[in-house]
Amino acid sequence: MSGTSALYQEIILDHNRAPRNFRRLENADRTAEGYNPLCGDQFTVFVKLDGDRVADVSFLGKGCAISMAAGSLMTTLIKGRKKSEAAELMDLFQRLVTGQTGAGGSVPPQLAPFNGVSGFPERVKCATLPWHALKAALESRSEPVSTE
Repeated sequence: MSGTSALYQEIILDHNRAPRNFRRLENADRTAEGYNPLCGDQFTVFVKLDGDRVADVSFLGKGCAISMAAGSLMTTLIKGRKKSEAAELMDLFQRLVTGQTGAGGSVPPQLAPFNGVSGFPERVKCATLPWHALKAALESRSEPVSTE
């Protein structure tokens, strides 16, 4: 394992052990639930908007290390951004974990640990579940989202 791969693995494990923004956001404007039946991951994403900006975001749930780390890093990256910026980051993350990063856009360094997910297609759904739930929350969709 290269030094970079080991560092990325450690970042993912750290965010799994101590996920950031892992809490119920009591004053949330929007919430959405997401499920990954294949892996058993279940998340609820909470969003507090200030106009067009994500003033606060959090999540609760259970899942594998990749999904927990994805939720943790997602919330730290999205907080304070405009909804349109969040949508761009969702698209970049999807391209990153599916190996399509050449499709334009610069991937924020915080998301670099997920670069290797594309080599494990069965883990793409784990990594993207929190992002799908975030998208549903931002779009005020009431039905739970699923990776299936």
